[in-house]
Amino acid sequence: MRQNGIHHITAIAGPAQRNLDFYTRTLGLHLVKKTVNFDDPGTYHFYYGDEAGQPGTILTIFPWEHAAPGRLGIGETQETVFRVPEGAIGYWTHRLVDKGVPHEAPQKRFGETVLAFKDPDGMRLALVAVPGIEAEPAWSIGEIPVEHAIRGFHGASLLLDKAAPTGAILTDVFGFTEVAREGSLVRYKAGDTALGGIVDLREAGGFPPGRPGAGTVHHIAFRAASDAVQAGMVKKLAENHGIRTTEQKDRDYFRAVYFREPGGLLFEIATDAPGFAADEPAESLGRALKLPRFLEPKREKIEAVLPKVA
Repeated sequence: MRQNGIHHITAIAGPAQRNLDFYTRTLGLHLVKKTVNFDDPGTYHFYYGDEAGQPGTILTIFPWEHAAPGRLGIGETQETVFRVPEGAIGYWTHRLVDKGVPHEAPQKRFGETVLAFKDPDGMRLALVAVPGIEAEPAWSIGEIPVEHAIRGFHGASLLLDKAAPTGAILTDVFGFTEVAREGSLVRYKAGDTALGGIVDLREAGGFPPGRPGAGTVHHIAFRAASDAVQAGMVKKLAENHGIRTTEQKDRDYFRAVYFREPGGLLFEIATDAPGFAADEPAESLGRALKLPRFLEPKREKIEAVLPKVA
């Protein structure tokens, strides 16, 4: 069956080492790729995910050392949500307390147990207890037992002035279906896609607009199985919604186009291929600084500018 859903989510952060420590040590995610922002090579671009860096597991971060804090508002991602096995919420609640991570008490949302918390930059995150995923493979290293480890994205929630225009993009272009409503939340699901298959739209008319900065999401990327599928989505956006995308950009690990959806969020359509093992062996993902070919001649200067991380 065609895989839809979220490919990756990209956010803005502050100091690089603090970000690495939180996502790899506190949350136990795998550093899949360590590269730079192709448009601003004095800044890292970290990719966190599962062992193989599957689409639907990848949170990417631009860590600017002195980034000013952002502000949540209309036209932004409100929350990035990860999946954990149903029995793991108690473990994670204790872990967040032990690590001093700001969090809320577990609550129910669409019948699921949700544990909401924030990263060191104030980015809103959550863990959702999903039944029946205990046997799924999981990346685990160090102190987090594999039975409690994060298993990719559940999805994301978006804060919007009006939900319907964004919902039309999700359904017509990306193959989602509206499946439930709860208060001001409208839930969309991408068929039987397990990883990153949920997008919740929260309608909050009149709420102030967001401000980009540390702790905010820069964009959400949705999956395209191939260049042809991506081109079909681009055509549908133009013909059915009057929205033009950028030209296709080669990001080494996927090929991407970008556009502003009706609610103001930056969306991306990213191909599954070639994947994160395109320039290094799968068993050593994330260990070395990888640069695109056009920046390789400047490696020495780039490495001299980037903060030292371990």
